[in-house]
Amino acid sequence: MKSGLLRNVVLAALAVCVLGAGVASADVTYTVDSSALTLGYMNVFDLSNNFLWGSGWGTADLTAVWSGNQLTLGPNCIGDPNEYWYLPSGGPGSVGQKLMEANLYTQVDDGSLAGQKVTFRGEVLSNTLTSAHVAVAFVKDFAADWGSYQIAVVNLPTSGLFTVSLNTINDPSRHVQWGFQIPPFQERRSLGRGAASDLARRERDCLRGFRHLRLQGGGTRRKGRSA
Repeated sequence: MKSGLLRNVVLAALAVCVLGAGVASADVTYTVDSSALTLGYMNVFDLSNNFLWGSGWGTADLTAVWSGNQLTLGPNCIGDPNEYWYLPSGGPGSVGQKLMEANLYTQVDDGSLAGQKVTFRGEVLSNTLTSAHVAVAFVKDFAADWGSYQIAVVNLPTSGLFTVSLNTINDPSRHVQWGFQIPPFQERRSLGRGAASDLARRERDCLRGFRHLRLQGGGTRRKGRSA
């Protein structure tokens, strides 16, 4: 995963259940867990919503910040004043030239979730994101070649519990993910240039300068196996 100076909100949820005739089945439930939600990915679009590129990002660059088992997600803040990102180039208040979709998630590639019902759940403690930042929790099940996928999503509430579940395809070569996502939105603020040592400060400034979403959860639980 590649770190960058972009910041964005990412949210994720996952649930797995094993279903199969004559085969043992199980439900697998995951919650908001700092030891599991460790991957970040950013998809970048132009202002007409045409996909440009995507790559791995450090979770801090998503403004996904952990404090114990509580997760705070905040909108994207770009520190690079280059005109690729802003017009005019650089400076606070410059209008963004790209749409950013941030993802915070977990990925399982070992086939252990094939043919199961995967559930992701947690609790939203507060959500002051604007209508431009609609965060969702998701569970995805990708084909082995990443060419297609099935997905279950749920919009995160202003506060309270959320849950999302997906029955995965019984194929151990597939990739299963769960986590949080905020659909593409236009970056509208630059924090100016800064050395890597300024990253933590700029993260704090970004979280203070924008509305946020705070969540909590526990560990991983596997429920009721039956033949």
